[in-house]
Amino acid sequence: MKEKSCFKDFMKYSSLNVLGMIGLSCYILADTFFVSKALGSNGLTALNLAIPVYSFINGSGLMIGMGASTKYSIFKSQGNKEKANEIFTNATMLTAFILGIFLLIGIFCSGFLVRLLGADNTVFKMSKIYLQVILLFAPMFMTNNLLLCFIRNDGAPQLSMAAMIIGSLSNIILDYVFIFPLGMGILGAAFATGLAPVISILVLLPFLLKKKNQFHLKKCRLSRKLSLEIFSSGLPSLITEVSSGIVMIIFNTIILNISGNIGVAAYGVIANLSLVVIAIYTGIAQGIQPILSSNYGLKNKKIYQIFYDMQ
Repeated sequence: MKEKSCFKDFMKYSSLNVLGMIGLSCYILADTFFVSKALGSNGLTALNLAIPVYSFINGSGLMIGMGASTKYSIFKSQGNKEKANEIFTNATMLTAFILGIFLLIGIFCSGFLVRLLGADNTVFKMSKIYLQVILLFAPMFMTNNLLLCFIRNDGAPQLSMAAMIIGSLSNIILDYVFIFPLGMGILGAAFATGLAPVISILVLLPFLLKKKNQFHLKKCRLSRKLSLEIFSSGLPSLITEVSSGIVMIIFNTIILNISGNIGVAAYGVIANLSLVVIAIYTGIAQGIQPILSSNYGLKNKKIYQIFYDMQ
């Protein structure tokens, strides 16, 4: 791959993905703004206590999506369609297993989890509602992440970006509609956030229905070896997302003991703004991944030197 062509592909994939990730980060910012207007500091506290769980869900989806799509792109560049489809099938099965765990937690353990995260009686009900809805929409969040990663690696980064941005814009619109005209409160904020990946998947659906995709499900068993390869390749994505959630949990716990719910609400505004900055770096990393993976599969070692020289 020539240096100019490489740089052009890098700018294309990275810029599109950065825009999409900034759009995704608006999920929580929209909730923060509208919840603060409608429910005040208690609403913001409830939101901030529940948000770390969203990081775990999103991180799990990205771990499988990024890890599997990396392997998929390598096999695809080598012309090994059978192995590429096996990767997608294994990723789908792993996603189904993990989202099942999140669903069970949402149905049976959401109240216990909210108490564990530090909610007092003042914000317990609102925190539980938000957390439970987010957990019950885990299948949508994780499926959306999986499809976005694979479609991006299938040569359609524009579609992935469009799906992310449209989903995020719909979240902002639905936040306003559900919270104010319909008066649904914290339930409306959670429901709007949960519907955003559904809308994103609907944007991606024509690409799959028209069979433009090169990845397909095939009849095979879940492979332990492939699963470990997917997890190892996707682990950095999980760590990036989960670390933010863990930091928020720790800060929430400390601030609750110092300043109570109002302190957590204030911290929540700053913490959610930081998600936009993180989204830029995450977008660059995810944008460069398809290029590196495909060239790794082609054993084009020169590509790594080119990206090193770009720094």
